[in-house]
Amino acid sequence: MTVYKQTETNTQTVEARSAKTRLAPALGLFFLAPLIGEFLLGNLPITWLWVLLVLAPLYGGGALLIRETARRLKLGWPSIIVLGLTYAVIEEAFVTQTLFNPNYLGLRLLDYGYISSLGIGAWWTVFVLGIHTIWSTSVPIALVESLTPAARRTPWLGILGLVVTAVLFVIGCALAFFGQQQEPFIASRLQFLASGIVVVILIAIAVVLGRMRINPPPTSNKPPAVPVVGGTAFILSSAFMSLAILQEAIPVSLNVAGMIGLIAAGSGLLWTWSHRLGWSEQHRLAVAGGLLLTYGWYGFVQIPSAGATSPLIDTIGNAIFAGGALVLLGIAWKRLSAHQG
Repeated sequence: MTVYKQTETNTQTVEARSAKTRLAPALGLFFLAPLIGEFLLGNLPITWLWVLLVLAPLYGGGALLIRETARRLKLGWPSIIVLGLTYAVIEEAFVTQTLFNPNYLGLRLLDYGYISSLGIGAWWTVFVLGIHTIWSTSVPIALVESLTPAARRTPWLGILGLVVTAVLFVIGCALAFFGQQQEPFIASRLQFLASGIVVVILIAIAVVLGRMRINPPPTSNKPPAVPVVGGTAFILSSAFMSLAILQEAIPVSLNVAGMIGLIAAGSGLLWTWSHRLGWSEQHRLAVAGGLLLTYGWYGFVQIPSAGATSPLIDTIGNAIFAGGALVLLGIAWKRLSAHQG
């Protein structure tokens, strides 16, 4: 009887530790997504760090739902990226409505490349959907999974956790919707309908991609070295973000074509390299790291869209966020090496 009780106690202890192990990365992703998506980007200053509590349900809830759905259904990274694009459409078409609002927060986001027949800005649509797909969802997911390599492929949440996350996400959407309606604006029914159709199609594509088992022709070529992969991700993403700096300095058609071309080139290289023999977890982290460092430098040139603060405080905050990103990358690299060693 004593042995039985001791065994039961040990089992409960292991289960408790396992629950904590799963909860930690879930909470990490919940808060890391908005930290990267808004603060590392430089869109919000460090003096507005309290807004993290408001943004986490939206950004973190969305990223966590994407990650858990993909891992539970075994969908893979192409599906995660498509679901990230789905999240981008939901946030920008339904929640903030920046895709359609010509004077969102007084920023005039649609003026550069405005398409009157659709009521959208070509440049802003490609740019904002791109940054949400890449940096607001995919990069945080990849980074947190690298920080917890032993649980990378397994779900972190149970059914209750998923329900709570979904509720928090809906609350986050509502808070963002009502909190940013400084001027009355509602998109047209046709715009909402079209956006809803796009969301449904993207979800279907994500599921189909996850169910497809595409085996590329065998090749003896190995992927480039880890630093080359990370450097390529950094260069391509830096060029993408540099086009934001060149907004209105070059014709909008060239700007939009450049962004789409860079995304296509990066996607093609990533697809090719990741299907070569020898592609590793370190390669995946290098991609995330290169992308993360791009946001790191861009934060220093980005002017916050809200939360007025002095240039000095803003620069100090950007340095803190960039330094934190480097620390996380270092820890992730160390843990990956230890796990595989």
